[in-house]
Amino acid sequence: MSTTAAVAQEVRLVSDAARGALNEASLLRALDDTAAPQDYIAAARADYRRLLTALYAEGYYGGTISITVDGVEAFDIAPLAAPAQIRQVVIKVNPGPLFTFGDVRIAPLPPQTTLNQDLGPRRTALSGVVRTTVSSGISTWRDLGYAKASVAQQSIVARHDDAKLDVTVALDIGPRLTFGALSVSGNETVSEDRVRQIAGLPTGSVFSPAEMAAAQQRLRRTGTFESASLSESDEIGPDGTLPILAQLSEAKPRRFGFGLELSSVEGLTVSSFWLHRNFLGGAERFRVDAEVAGISGETGGIDYRLGATFTRPATFGPDTEYFLSGEISREDEPEFLLDKISVENGFSRILTDDLTVRAGIGLLRAREETALETREYTLFTLPLDATLDRRDVPTDAKDGYYIDLSATPFISVDGEIAGARLYGDARGYLTVGEDARLTFAGRGQVGSVLGAGLTEAPADFLFYSGGGGTVRGQSYQSLGIETIQGAETVTTGGASFVGAQLEARYLIRDNISLVGFYDIGHVGETSIPAEAGDWHAGAGFGLRYNTGIGPIRLDLATQASGDDAGSDLQVYIGIGQAF
Repeated sequence: MSTTAAVAQEVRLVSDAARGALNEASLLRALDDTAAPQDYIAAARADYRRLLTALYAEGYYGGTISITVDGVEAFDIAPLAAPAQIRQVVIKVNPGPLFTFGDVRIAPLPPQTTLNQDLGPRRTALSGVVRTTVSSGISTWRDLGYAKASVAQQSIVARHDDAKLDVTVALDIGPRLTFGALSVSGNETVSEDRVRQIAGLPTGSVFSPAEMAAAQQRLRRTGTFESASLSESDEIGPDGTLPILAQLSEAKPRRFGFGLELSSVEGLTVSSFWLHRNFLGGAERFRVDAEVAGISGETGGIDYRLGATFTRPATFGPDTEYFLSGEISREDEPEFLLDKISVENGFSRILTDDLTVRAGIGLLRAREETALETREYTLFTLPLDATLDRRDVPTDAKDGYYIDLSATPFISVDGEIAGARLYGDARGYLTVGEDARLTFAGRGQVGSVLGAGLTEAPADFLFYSGGGGTVRGQSYQSLGIETIQGAETVTTGGASFVGAQLEARYLIRDNISLVGFYDIGHVGETSIPAEAGDWHAGAGFGLRYNTGIGPIRLDLATQASGDDAGSDLQVYIGIGQAF
């Protein structure tokens, strides 16, 4: 017995306009010669309703449909009585006349809302327009607080004599409701009071689907919950209130991670973190980060960094987060050695889903060794930051953009050091082509130190260029400012910086991309970017292997400017895109 169906399909349609919709709706048209006869019978029986729905969607309400399998109507063939072999399936559709709208009544409509003009006389009677109009009306009523708005009655009559479609839909909007109590379930270690504070659902205020969505998003973005969903009670509570249920599932409280980056010049960087998602039982996060950089590198000595951050969501409001962080570090760079301990606390405010602003107060104590002097200082800082993130996937963006702006005023306790460090980082992504394989990515950086001179500002507040974070192919921090001090020429960071990185990423296989890039950087003597300084550039190519949690990156780069252009090849290996 053969199980392979040899099938020749024929579709006979009167209207070309309906042909495309019918072809898309038909399950039979999607089958190929490898399908078994049972598959064809099942698809044919399902196609009657699917094709009829497609005709309604196109405005045909008097059509006839016949689907025959070797001359037998498919509807008369039992699902389990498929023949051993099928030679021909014929789909015959006569759409009938094209209907237009007749008498259309959809009421009550929300205030200041008029009936969709596509429902007017002489307009094609597309069923989708009716569904959209009714759905939009109910959605608008819900936005106005009528949470139980629904369709009470509907009558759709096709007048075949004059090819008209009469539509009558009566809406029941119900009472205007306010948010009732938020009931919490599924939480195990996070207290119910904290869940309510984080959700920020405005109990007593007029019901709003947008407020419910915002409360749900607040719970999810804490990272404490694996899932969080809010739903409306089926029953209306006393005094026109609508109880809301929060169904939660908590994520594992602890998480550990690590990272590796390798550069032929900068050496190996090893980083790790430990995270607790519910540190005090109120969805607080406590994270410890450690990093060792410059291992076997040619850029000074080894750098160490150990830091911890505590964050508490829903502090002074559901969209305001408190943070407290501290860090101990040593930076052994080519031009300076810096030992520092710092603490910072402040608040982060989420203005929209993609816009966050932060403000804090910091204190740092540092010991700094440069070719100019060895000094110690204590600074008060006022870090300010705003981030707008509209990337489709932050770890491996294909479209969208990202902007981060920061300003850090600083002053020493003795008043000898004072100024402000400004920095901006903008990134954009665009994927082109029908196959979406080519992505253009660009990054621009600009920075400036105001108020403090090159010999006064903290060494790590000044700007250098060269290396993986600025200009690949150029040696790490190879571009600075040379200052003559007596008989010596001393290199320091600059008071301003301008940089750009351009990449073209082409997906050559499902998980492998080829990348070409060109980077430029400028370090200036003055606080005005791109003034009184030098430029340098680097270029190269690389590979990306997508692991699902971020691409593994390999870049090969060389100098693209100066007398030594093309003389060295530098290798960069890491996890994640360069930007």
